[in-house]
Amino acid sequence: MLCDDDVTERYRIDWTGRFVAPSAVVVRPGSTDEVAAVVQACAVAGVPVVAQGGNTGLVGGGVPMSGEIVVNVSRLDSIEVDPTSGHVVAGAGATLAAVQQAALDGGWEYAIDIASRESATIGGTVATNAGGLRTVRHGDTRRQLAGIEFVTGTGRIVSALREPRRDNTGYHLPSLLAGSEGTLGVITRARLALVPTLSMRCTALLRFGATADAASAAEELRRALPFVEAIEFFLPAGLDLVCRVFGLAHPFAEHGGAYLLVETAGPADPTTELGEAVASLPGVADVAIAEDSQSRSRLWKLRELHTEAISTVGIPHKLDVAVPPGRLAEFIDAVPAVVAGVAPDAEVWMFGHAGESSVHVNVTGPPADDDTVDDAVLRLVIDLGGSISAEHGIGRAKLPWLATADRVDELGLLADIKDAFDPHHILNPSVLVAVDRAGETGRASARPPLVFPDHE
Repeated sequence: MLCDDDVTERYRIDWTGRFVAPSAVVVRPGSTDEVAAVVQACAVAGVPVVAQGGNTGLVGGGVPMSGEIVVNVSRLDSIEVDPTSGHVVAGAGATLAAVQQAALDGGWEYAIDIASRESATIGGTVATNAGGLRTVRHGDTRRQLAGIEFVTGTGRIVSALREPRRDNTGYHLPSLLAGSEGTLGVITRARLALVPTLSMRCTALLRFGATADAASAAEELRRALPFVEAIEFFLPAGLDLVCRVFGLAHPFAEHGGAYLLVETAGPADPTTELGEAVASLPGVADVAIAEDSQSRSRLWKLRELHTEAISTVGIPHKLDVAVPPGRLAEFIDAVPAVVAGVAPDAEVWMFGHAGESSVHVNVTGPPADDDTVDDAVLRLVIDLGGSISAEHGIGRAKLPWLATADRVDELGLLADIKDAFDPHHILNPSVLVAVDRAGETGRASARPPLVFPDHE
């Protein structure tokens, strides 16, 4: 058990630095049985629990802000690859990078990939239903999840790690745990489906004169490229920041507009196919194509280093959101004015997954505890019919915006499900489906639920 503030510091502050707990008690169980014993003891004592892995979350969902005991699962790092079934059973504390490497060693690949792969853990990616860089082809974590082992809020161990590729025997518990943010159980192991290794790759960076052209191109590339693995976007401001902070060269002589990073992979060289698809796109101003690993790595750094670069400017308000296909450019172009209307001195940085109309909106400048810009951006998302969370989850950061008028019945059902898994309300009780300490499940937040005219 860890209690000293100096020792627990890294467990009680989120990656952004926006959510900081004043103190924490941290336990680091080494087995599923030990996790169950900790949770059972906390249930008896009425002490809340928050599960934590690599602590790379961005919405405050894994930080013990309300006095929770931190159950850190990093010691649960076993990895077993079954080359025959094309599955891997990984402990919740195994890092994503370790699972990716183990899959490659076994002749397969694990499809989920995010920039924090070296520290993000499997339990965390399942709990937040992480998507990442290759979602356009392979889907999010929920689609890879074939089995789950977890500990409920009573300390009960539930092991649904069955081996068959097909299992149609009722409710799919793994899907329910994916995206639950630690509110239904402490995940201890997961069975994950792997995908065939595709050795031939080609990556292209495209610059467009306008955001609308880039957004339209993303939709066209999804249709034209059957082996497309990634369609990422970023903007000139973010690119300039990345190049300045990390001393990288700009990819093109001309700046401005919007950028798409496109990667394809297949059993045969996809370069010609990608080149033909790009040649048919309107609005392309510049193209850089990488065919070897070193040049691909250089292009990917321009996208993957955005998060680290933005953190050098200040503590960011991070809003990962999604809008309906066809409204991506409208949203991107509208955000700067919306933010300027409530925080004129703020800086806006946007990048994300154009193939899924998913945008990481980062705003620096406003104080960490001032959610005025969050409110403005999330209202815009909802007005456009989008989602306030594309992959990072709700956590603490977005809870006040979850209970819009058209979600009351849905959230009530989520609360009922939590009651079944966590009757004592000890599992991460301040996120997703908030629970007051009197034991009433509801949608507690820092202020009354927002009501939007379009959703009445």
